[in-house]
Amino acid sequence: MSALSLIVGLGNPGSEYQDTRHNAGFMLADALAKSWGAGWRLERKFFAMVAEATVGGRRVLLCKPQTYMNASGEAVGPLVRFHRVEPDRVLVLVDDADLTLGVVRLRPEGSPGGHHGLESVEQHLGTRGYPRLKLGIARPMQGVRDITGHVLGRFAADEREVWQRVLERAGRQSETWLADGISRAMSLYNGSVA
Repeated sequence: MSALSLIVGLGNPGSEYQDTRHNAGFMLADALAKSWGAGWRLERKFFAMVAEATVGGRRVLLCKPQTYMNASGEAVGPLVRFHRVEPDRVLVLVDDADLTLGVVRLRPEGSPGGHHGLESVEQHLGTRGYPRLKLGIARPMQGVRDITGHVLGRFAADEREVWQRVLERAGRQSETWLADGISRAMSLYNGSVA
């Protein structure tokens, strides 16, 4: 068993997707890498950008799959197997349109809830038993089923301050998960930044 923890930000590679709501996981992974002084490098055999850090004496591998969102597991599965990371030490950072903008919600496991990135990770890990940190991006309107344009859009000017607070809170929650475990991270930080 590895002492390594893996934190995976989900998103889509490419400049056209940069800073879109669907890339919330990438944005948080970038914020963590910056905070921890970790530099990204492309690991072609894992189809991922990876960065390594030591946080509170713990080894952490950050990952941004370069497979596009719906195939995220194709990067996560091989990384987990290569480094022998237990599923409960894999934290997936992901956008959630069913949560209001400003809400962060860490869970120890769960269903993908229709999120294709989480579906792919579950398929390649063979379990739903891995933690996920959901970052609320909200839906455009109640009852609207096709939200593709919304999730692939960028935050409006009046949303950016809230989003910055989300990244700060979720960053602290990720660090608490590493240091003190999921229960404490959930009790301290789940909820709204408002």
